[in-house]
Amino acid sequence: MRNSKQLFQDFVDQLTREEDRDERKAVAHRVFQSVLGISPTDIMAGKTFTPSQDQLHRLAEISKRLQHHEPVQYILGQAEFYGRVFQVNPAVLIPRPETELLVQEVLKHPQLHAILDVGTGSGCIPVTIALEKPGVTVMATDVSTEALLVAETNAHRLKANVTFSRHDILRENLEIDSVDVVMSNPPYIAESEKAQMKSNVVDFEPHLALFVPNENPLLFYSALATKSFPVLRPSGMLAVEINERLGREVAATFTDNRFQSVQIIKDLSGKDRIVKGYKLS
Repeated sequence: MRNSKQLFQDFVDQLTREEDRDERKAVAHRVFQSVLGISPTDIMAGKTFTPSQDQLHRLAEISKRLQHHEPVQYILGQAEFYGRVFQVNPAVLIPRPETELLVQEVLKHPQLHAILDVGTGSGCIPVTIALEKPGVTVMATDVSTEALLVAETNAHRLKANVTFSRHDILRENLEIDSVDVVMSNPPYIAESEKAQMKSNVVDFEPHLALFVPNENPLLFYSALATKSFPVLRPSGMLAVEINERLGREVAATFTDNRFQSVQIIKDLSGKDRIVKGYKLS
């Protein structure tokens, strides 16, 4: 028999990562729940149990991978978003809480019959909208076939009705019928910012979905604004997640492409996070 609290403390003590102890404990709780089925409440109570040798070996393996800064979401193959669990692997970005704000802005749109998510990655955005708003026609694209496989798996597993297709927004027009919303969480981190980023992001998450050239940080926003306008219905909306440093520049790109009532929306940390604009004429 093993004491869950002691085993948990031993696991946390093995993690000598750059995060503070509270963050390491949060990672450890996720591991214990997934591998052992032991909840934080069980650990706090010091529940005793008998782990199998396979489970103990799995804990040791995970500890080693965490020491090399591999994200726990990739190790466990899952991440949470909008109250649901999505499968993830290194072909897709790990869903982040900030992106939930983008979903919330789209769900508030009064005219919501058909939407398109560009650069869908894990599919967390369109799957969430399809489940939150049954009956809405939801489409999603990505340039990566590997990412689309992950997205399709998530939609099937969560029973969400989403149509996926491969598409390169930088090189191809949007060949779709008119929609009410185009949304995207595109690459927006300049290559020059890489040196300031944590190794668990730079070394493991897909650079295709993260970085843009230093000389053209608005690359994807320009393409989205130009190519979304013709397919949006009257009063349709373009909504994007942004680099916090680029709020005014992205808003200006929208305005330059005939979008009106353009707004910059801050996240809970007070950082510019979403830009949205409307096709009013």
